Amino acid sequence: MARDSGPVAQIGLLIYPGCQLAAIYGLTDLFRIAVQWSGDPPREIRVTHWQATEDGVSCIWDSLPGAPHRLTHVIAPPSIIMPENMAPAPAAAIWLREQHTAGATLCSVCAGAFVLAETGLIDGRRATTHWAFAQQLAQRFPKVHLAAQHMVLDEGDIITAGGILAWADLGLTLVERLLGPATMLATARFLLVEPPRQSQLPFAQFIPRFDHGDDAIRQSQHHIHANATTLQGVADLQAAAGMTGRTFLRRFSAATGFRPVEYIQHVRIAKAREALERSLTPVDRIAWDVGYADPAAFRKLFQKLTGLSPAAYRQQFGITAEGA
Repeated sequence: MARDSGPVAQIGLLIYPGCQLAAIYGLTDLFRIAVQWSGDPPREIRVTHWQATEDGVSCIWDSLPGAPHRLTHVIAPPSIIMPENMAPAPAAAIWLREQHTAGATLCSVCAGAFVLAETGLIDGRRATTHWAFAQQLAQRFPKVHLAAQHMVLDEGDIITAGGILAWADLGLTLVERLLGPATMLATARFLLVEPPRQSQLPFAQFIPRFDHGDDAIRQSQHHIHANATTLQGVADLQAAAGMTGRTFLRRFSAATGFRPVEYIQHVRIAKAREALERSLTPVDRIAWDVGYADPAAFRKLFQKLTGLSPAAYRQQFGITAEGA
């Protein structure tokens, strides 16, 4: 059966001391199975295993050997060692930062969040982990904004999952985004597992691109995702990128497919959608929390980007209850 010219993604699985090998091999098989349901010809996902030691990180297995590596996603799997006994992994942290700088989306599952937190990249960011390890993560990395109630938490360039078996939820989430919802559902049915909850939403999610090759714009994207709720405009972004307004607008639009203001709006509305789905927080407070002082302006923008008012969206898709 003929295949497309190249893989739709290159996913690196990080093997660190004490990690759950079941997740490494389970994710490898999950992506391989997904490819078989992706159509004719099948769309390939290249999966690689990376061994972390004290001396560095190196590739020890490759599903499509030969071509240069340009990872689009890196996953730190769960640990079978309790977090208090997990040794620091400085070489892995350096490697993860390098991959993130090069455009990879970093992912973690369960106690893999501790490995990810060593990079410093989730300081000031929301992240989830196993509920039993949440307090330890908060104590060891106090700058991380813990959101342990989530099974899969997508922060754009960072995706974290909670629970030692949540590698299946994360894997299916990536399959949906890379190969489409039909392939995700077919893979879930074949594996006899439930689809991840986020995948049930009928509205398209905002999926930013970070692998476009423009380093300056990628750094601006990272800044937006980390500070979306407090950004006052795009002047600071273009100044930090060292560009004129016209140049920044042109390069940002070419790299991301959105104008900077549109990009910020999508990031904020994505956060608002999640709050509406998962909490009973009043709409006016959500508007303020995601960066809008004018609730009327927020409602108008929300309607424009989702096709529903915030109240109608919560009524249709809210999955929380009082006290959840």
